[in-house]
Amino acid sequence: MTANVFKKLLDEIRAKAAAATDLAALEDFIVELIPRHLPYYNWTGFYMLDAHDARMLVLGPFRGAPTEHTRIPVDRGICGAAVAQDQTVVVEDVTADPRYLACSLETRSEIVVPVRAGGCVVGEIDVDSHTLAAFSADDRRFLEACAEAVGAAIERLEAKSPAEQGNRMNAINQLQQRF
Repeated sequence: MTANVFKKLLDEIRAKAAAATDLAALEDFIVELIPRHLPYYNWTGFYMLDAHDARMLVLGPFRGAPTEHTRIPVDRGICGAAVAQDQTVVVEDVTADPRYLACSLETRSEIVVPVRAGGCVVGEIDVDSHTLAAFSADDRRFLEACAEAVGAAIERLEAKSPAEQGNRMNAINQLQQRF
């Protein structure tokens, strides 16, 4: 059943991403859609690199409990690790991972998937669950495909807005020099 849900959601997300005219609206659509169909996704949100400071992730649209972590340095937390390592990070038990920045006492597992545009990490999808080891290989593939669709939308939108592309590329260059 879950494979069918992933396929249906991914089809909707890809279609929305291909037609998107606004990144925030696309992100909002995704964080509204996913947890409605995957109830173990208890907190779903986007963090994007600050266009003026590539060492900082900035909270974008999310669904779930409010968080005090609206800005996260890329050298902190699981979110920072996903950017610094440029790879998906899955934590089966957040209480056993010293990198975890506690947002909710109910959170037991987390997956963070980088969003890439122009070959570089520009942000991430972050999902928390109240269930230990909630995220399977299928969840990972699904979220990585979602991140790929968002990255393609960013590339397309930035091609229409050279100033925004320049800001993001400057931030990405700063980040690459640091790591």
